[in-house]
Amino acid sequence: MDSRPRETDAPDDPVNGAAPPLAAAVTAATGDVEIIRPLNDKRGYRRVVLPNSLECLLISDPDTDKAAASMNVSVGYFCDPDGLEGLAHFLEHMLFYASEKYPEEDSYSKYIAEHGGSTNAFTSSEHTNFYFDVNSDSLHDALDRFAQFFIKPLMSPDATLREIKAVDSENQKNLLSDPWRMSQLQKHLCAENHPYHKFSTGNWNTLEVKAKEKGLDTRLELIKFYDSHYSANLMQLVVYGKESLDSLQNLVENKLCDIRDVGRKPFSFPGHPCTREHLQILVKAVPIKQGHTLRILFPITPNVQRYKEGPCRYISHLIGHEGEGSLFYILKKLGWAMSLEAGEGDWSHDFSFFSVIIQLTDVGQEHMEDTVGLLFRYIKLLQTSETPKWIFDELQAICETGFHYRDKSPPINYVVNISSNMQFFPPEDWLIASSVPSKFSPDAIQNILNELTPETVRIFWESKNFEGQTNLTEPWYGTSYSVEAVPPSIIQKWVEKAPEEDLHLPKQNIFIPRDLSLKSVEEMVSFPAMLRKTPFSRLWYKPDTMFFTPKVYIKMDFHCPLSQSSPRSAVLTDVFTRLLMDYLNDYAYDAQVAGLYYAVKPNDTGFQVTMVGFNDKMRTLLETVIGKIAEFKVKVDRFSVIKEAMTKEYENFKFRQPYQQVLYYCSLILEDQAWPWDEEFSALSHLEASDLEYFLPQLLSKTFIECYFAGNIESNEAKNIIHHVEDVLFNAPISACKPLSPSQHLAKRIVKLEKGLRYYYPAMCSNHQDENSALLHYIQTHQDNVKQNVLLQLLALVGKQPAFHQLRSVEQLGYIALLRQRNDSGVRGLQFIIQSTVKDPANLDARVENFLRMFEGTLYQMSDAEFKSNVSALIDMKLEKYKNIREESAFFWGEISEGTLKFDRKQEEVAALRELKKEELIDFFNDHVKVNAPQKKILSIQVYGGLHSAEYETIVQNAPPPQSCEITDIYSFRRSRPLYGSFRGGIGQMKL
Repeated sequence: MDSRPRETDAPDDPVNGAAPPLAAAVTAATGDVEIIRPLNDKRGYRRVVLPNSLECLLISDPDTDKAAASMNVSVGYFCDPDGLEGLAHFLEHMLFYASEKYPEEDSYSKYIAEHGGSTNAFTSSEHTNFYFDVNSDSLHDALDRFAQFFIKPLMSPDATLREIKAVDSENQKNLLSDPWRMSQLQKHLCAENHPYHKFSTGNWNTLEVKAKEKGLDTRLELIKFYDSHYSANLMQLVVYGKESLDSLQNLVENKLCDIRDVGRKPFSFPGHPCTREHLQILVKAVPIKQGHTLRILFPITPNVQRYKEGPCRYISHLIGHEGEGSLFYILKKLGWAMSLEAGEGDWSHDFSFFSVIIQLTDVGQEHMEDTVGLLFRYIKLLQTSETPKWIFDELQAICETGFHYRDKSPPINYVVNISSNMQFFPPEDWLIASSVPSKFSPDAIQNILNELTPETVRIFWESKNFEGQTNLTEPWYGTSYSVEAVPPSIIQKWVEKAPEEDLHLPKQNIFIPRDLSLKSVEEMVSFPAMLRKTPFSRLWYKPDTMFFTPKVYIKMDFHCPLSQSSPRSAVLTDVFTRLLMDYLNDYAYDAQVAGLYYAVKPNDTGFQVTMVGFNDKMRTLLETVIGKIAEFKVKVDRFSVIKEAMTKEYENFKFRQPYQQVLYYCSLILEDQAWPWDEEFSALSHLEASDLEYFLPQLLSKTFIECYFAGNIESNEAKNIIHHVEDVLFNAPISACKPLSPSQHLAKRIVKLEKGLRYYYPAMCSNHQDENSALLHYIQTHQDNVKQNVLLQLLALVGKQPAFHQLRSVEQLGYIALLRQRNDSGVRGLQFIIQSTVKDPANLDARVENFLRMFEGTLYQMSDAEFKSNVSALIDMKLEKYKNIREESAFFWGEISEGTLKFDRKQEEVAALRELKKEELIDFFNDHVKVNAPQKKILSIQVYGGLHSAEYETIVQNAPPPQSCEITDIYSFRRSRPLYGSFRGGIGQMKL
């Protein structure tokens, strides 16, 4: 696939020949410049430069429920002083602590959390980005606190030392992560005098130990770095609010005028990181996880220098294509590749890499040279062919439609994206950036193609097969690797011996939408309605009455009881859905490119078909998917590839982070029909293609389809589509599916824990190399109930930031330390999740209990004004309008799939909140959460890392403490416990 960044999980809504030309794009007046914006964007924009040279973009959206801001500082880890690796990243952490105006530690994050918002930041090579969102009425005070980051922060010696530990914990979390390890290896094999070579995160050694050895005081170096680098003229601010542009301008001018402008010249890093010795190399590296990855990298001229022409987008579209005649199509046909991505990787204004990343099969691993040969043969095809303008025109049409009909995104995402763009693009292109190529330049495309040569190639080949065959070690992550020369003459031999295959350019894309008109809606509808019900299916329908975009959202749950009847059945269902996606790819890849996302995945009742995107060609694609289900045949060669991919995924389960493992164990213990991964893995290892051929008719022999259609589609069309689906699957002369009887509907049920008892489940981390331990401390409270729901939500809102501050910032237990709600099919509770090398899980459990004792006092002392403020913040969060059809549909589909059908849930909960009394919150805490509360139900999942293996042996050998019970056998425990009732009923039992 083309690996350019996506705006959302669903495709970035590319598409369409019917979109207006870019020249007709709406512009937003900003005084001295006009900003290109989407046609459907009604927000106001204004560029402002403050007297201190701070460049700002103000966005006025009267309809917004959330305000947001993002400050992009054009200083990143490239600026780290030599010998103080990670200083820029460490500074990002430290600015959150306190300021001269707000000296109370954590007051910024506390204010944001208590007013319905969130905060975060990240450090990259050339910039550091700080951002927040908050309920719209709270922007003024939030921005005032945020501004202090850049005016007068406080960096106390105590906080400095504690936060070095947090940075070290963050680095510990990444040490066994292949993406981090391989990224650093690529940087390591570059010129040492180029900042790309640096280690960006920092750790205890770089920021404390080595600093002291050199006689450096890290805190003083931090302040010096801040004072010399953080200058207003190197900052770009975006503020998003409901106020008018004039009001936002006054706000920004008042709050941010005191940021110092030291006249710092913008940092630049000319030259490419790779010298001649770093090119024409083959690097063999040993990853942590199973799998074979081939990364072919080329240093190129950055796309940002020619972003109007978009040469990299054009080339990545072709090299990353997956349709007939493409490189991936051929590699897949040969059984050599599982996936392929192509596009610009790491880049700055001065240098860039074009990368082709191929996940190889075991057979493909034996054909690495042929694979590289085929890639260079395809590049040669592009270099020697004419550059067809129709491909550029298609891309432009797709990108324009994606831009003009872009979904409205959460303000916090929007401001971060724009502030990052402001560093690299002129004001008129801050919104559009490089997303839409507008000038066809065969020369620009040819110039990039000419840079993809054997003379400049860097090949990184990752596989466990190389264990014991390497002679070098990367210093920061400990990755084992070796390097050998690959001169152009060798590459040429690979090209010559690669198999002769019919590589060619793609066909025209039939999925580009032409009809972008909006369907008429007869009446305003707030909630989904059930349009149709038969023994085969039920259809829910919700027209678009809010977003007015030519898009549709479809969910189809195929309820098949056999799918979850055993670990083997669950695995076979998974194989079936993956094969179905595999078969569809050659034809339907173009749909993804053109903004019509589709997926077929297993779920807890069978499998699910999802479609999101432009509605014009949706029916064509959906009917194709249904046809593939009806005519499904098992292809032995593709079955083998899918089985191999799944085998590697199961083998890699043990390399999950410890916090992911505790989440897994918690679900396994609580969900009555969850199967353990090792039993599924065992079942997979014995499967043959013939097993799936026998299983599939049985799977579909009892099927019921729950459907949800929303967006730009009329009710009659939705009915007609489902009628067609039933005809194909149920009513054909030889039908694939048979109806499901009411008694056979699946119900997902959750274990009910014992009141007054603490269950605990200790386990060793499945990756013995991982030093991190993890705890999940779960407090089960109730089953779906409006009043109790809001009490739990309010408690989580009030406790979230104090828990983070105490457990992470003060006690420094680990980088991951959080409190959040848990919802298992309507069964609610609180969960603390901590990952740590500092304390073992039993100790972490004690720290959680200690926090709850501290929090008890905070809760009891809460003033009436604070209580009302928190209630108001939660109400504002619940009344927040959906941004797009996906957000709205996700909520309604959740109610349908769980069987609760409370489409007015938010309104009911807001009404309950308005009646809520502080005493009720305290009573809820005392009954369900307080330490030693008689009704309290606790489940403590404890995963012990390598540093705490002795503590694990102790806890499993010791008798359980009073009022505690060790779970030694998950399945015996599940069988012995009562279950909560399910909201899911059969077709005749649903409340309508």
